Amino acid sequence: MRTAKAMGIKTVAVYSDADARAPHVLMADESVRLGPAPAAESYLKAELILLAAKETGADCIHPGYGFLSERESFALACADAGIAFVGPPPNAIAAMGDKIESKKLAKAAGVNVVPGYLGEIDSTDHAVEIASGIGYPVMMKASAGGGGKGMRLAYSEQDVREGFEATKREGLASFGDDRVFIEKFIESPRHIEIQLIGDQHGNIIYLNERECSIQRRHQKVVEEAPSPFVTPKMRKAMGEQAVALAQAVGYYSAGTVELIVSGADTTGEGFYFLEMNTRLQVEHPVTEEITGLDLVELMIRVAAGEPLGFTQDEVKLNGWSIENRVYAEDPYRGFLPSIGRLVRYNPPETSPLPLAGGGAEEPRIRVDDGVREGGEVSMFYDPMIAKLITWAPTRDAAIAAQIAALDAFELAGPGNNIDFLSAIMQHPRFQSGALTTGFIAEEYPDGFHGAPADAELLKTLAAVAAFAATAEADRARRIDGQLGRRLRPPADWVVTIDKIDHAVTVSTDGIMVDGEELDLSLEYTPGDRMVVADGHGTDGDEHLTIRIAKARAGFKLTARGASHVARVLPARVAPYTAHLIEKVAPDLSKFLICPMPGLLVRLDVAAGDKVEAGQALAVVEAMKMENILRAEKTGTVKSVAAKTGDSLAVDQVILELD
Repeated sequence: MRTAKAMGIKTVAVYSDADARAPHVLMADESVRLGPAPAAESYLKAELILLAAKETGADCIHPGYGFLSERESFALACADAGIAFVGPPPNAIAAMGDKIESKKLAKAAGVNVVPGYLGEIDSTDHAVEIASGIGYPVMMKASAGGGGKGMRLAYSEQDVREGFEATKREGLASFGDDRVFIEKFIESPRHIEIQLIGDQHGNIIYLNERECSIQRRHQKVVEEAPSPFVTPKMRKAMGEQAVALAQAVGYYSAGTVELIVSGADTTGEGFYFLEMNTRLQVEHPVTEEITGLDLVELMIRVAAGEPLGFTQDEVKLNGWSIENRVYAEDPYRGFLPSIGRLVRYNPPETSPLPLAGGGAEEPRIRVDDGVREGGEVSMFYDPMIAKLITWAPTRDAAIAAQIAALDAFELAGPGNNIDFLSAIMQHPRFQSGALTTGFIAEEYPDGFHGAPADAELLKTLAAVAAFAATAEADRARRIDGQLGRRLRPPADWVVTIDKIDHAVTVSTDGIMVDGEELDLSLEYTPGDRMVVADGHGTDGDEHLTIRIAKARAGFKLTARGASHVARVLPARVAPYTAHLIEKVAPDLSKFLICPMPGLLVRLDVAAGDKVEAGQALAVVEAMKMENILRAEKTGTVKSVAAKTGDSLAVDQVILELD
C-alpha cells in the first residue's frame, strides 16, 4: 500500500474480524470485511476477495504473502473477472506451488535437485521404507507447504513413524493438501535463495542472492544479502539455473528460487533446488536495499504489461543488508508462541533515506510492520510482528546497526524474541559468517537464557541502575508535606546484578564502579523507559541504549540481548540482605501444563494409564503449528483436566501424574 500510494494508486484493504482495526485497514482508501478470524473463513476465500474487488471497482489485486493453498485458482478467478493479478501466471503457480512436480520440472530444466522420492506415499510404513532407502537423515515435507509449516526432520525410523502423520495433518490444516514427499537432508546445509523478477515480454533477471540459514523449526529468523558464502562464480551459476527454471514455466513477476547449499563444499557446486516461491517473500527488503529496486513497484508495473527497463548487467550489488524477524514468541520458554495486546510498541527511529542501492555511506534502519501500539497479536495468524532491516557499506557495520536498533526496539505485552535476535547478531560464529541451518540448535542446545554479558557491560548497567536510583531518591525527598528535614539522596550504593555485588558511588564529580571511574554521559528522569549511556565500551565511543523499568528493590535493565534485574540498595543497608531467606520454587513436574495458548487437538492418555519419561501425552496446535507435549517423568495419570477440542490458556493444567 505504501508503494501504491507513492505511485498515485488508490488502495482497498480486505480484513477479517481479527484485523478490523489493523494498520493496513486504516491506511487504505477503502476497506471491505471478509469474515471471521480463521483464515479458511476469510483470507483464503478467493470468491470473497473478488467480490470485494468488484464492489469497489478495483483494477488489480496484490495477494501479499498469502494464498499459499489456492494461488492458482485465485489467479485464474482474477483473469475470469477481468482483474489484473499482481503476481505470476496461473500455470507457473501450479507448476511451482506443488513441491513434488516442481522438482521434476527443475530436473528437466537442468537444475540441480536433492536426491529424494517424489511419488505418492501411501502410508507410514511406506514412508519408513522410502526413508530407509534414501538413507537417514531425511526431511518429510508437505507438498503444498511453506513458511516452515508441514516439515519434519527424521534421523531414525521412530522419527518417521512419529512425524509422518503430523506432517500430513499440518499440510491439510494449513494448505488443504495432505500429500508428503521425502528427500535427503543435506548436513551442514546453508539456505540460499535467488530473487527473480520477470516481465510479460520474456525478460527474466536474477537480483542476486539472500542467505537465510538462521532458522528455527525451518522458519527463517535472520536473512541477509548478499551471502557471506557465495562467490561471484556461484552467484552466476545459481542465478542462471534459477532463470532457466523460470523460463521453463513461462514465469513473470517476482519470485524466489530456494536452494540448499552444502557449506562443506568449497567448490561452490554443491547447491540443490528446494522449491520456488511464486510470490513476494518476507525477506524481500534486503534485496531492495542492496539493489535500489522496489520489488512491489516492479510487480505492479509488470502486471500492467510494462517491460522491466533494465538488464542483468545493470543489477547492482551495493553494500550489505540484514533483516531480523521480530516474532511474538518467548525464547526464554522454548520459543513458545505468545499472544496478547501490544501494550507498548515503539520501534527504533528509521533513517529518512531512499533505498540504499544508490550509493549511501551511512548505515540505514528500516522497519516494515503491520501492527501498532494497542493492537492485538492473535492465535489465528503468523507470529511475526515486524521486520527490522539495516543496511551499511559492510557486513560488520550492518550487524552493528542491528545490535543498536534492537536495543532501542521497545515492545511490551506478548513475549518477543528481541533479546534472542540481538544475541545472534553478537555471536562470534554469526559474525564470522560460518552459518548453517542448524545454527540455533547447535549454539543453543539447552535453550536461550539471554546473551552473555561481559564485565564492561555489567559495570555500565550497575552505573545506570545507581544513577537512576539516585534520581528516584532525589525526587522522593522533594515531595511536599514531609515531616522532618529533607534528606540528601544516598551517594554510595550496592548494585547486585547476576548475583555479583558492585560498589557504586554517584556524585557531582562522576560515577565510580568498584573503585574505577566511568566516563559516562547519562540522563534519567523518573518514569523514563530508556537510558542512553554515551561513553560505554573499552574505547569509550559507544552509545548504549538501555531499556529500564522499575522492579522490586531496583530496576530491570535490558540491553545487548539480555534482561538483568539490578537490586539497588544504599551501601549501609545492603549487608543486611545476607539474612533474607531465599524463596524456593514449587515442584510442578507432576503436572502436564499447557506452555502456550492453543487448541488441544489430541490427548493420548487417560486416567489410570502408566506413562514413561519422554512419552507423548498430548498435542496442542498454536498458530497452525502442532506441538507435542511429553511426560517429564515416569508415573501414572491421576486425573485429566482437559479434553480434545478445548481451547487452552498458557499454564493451564491438562493432566496430573501420581
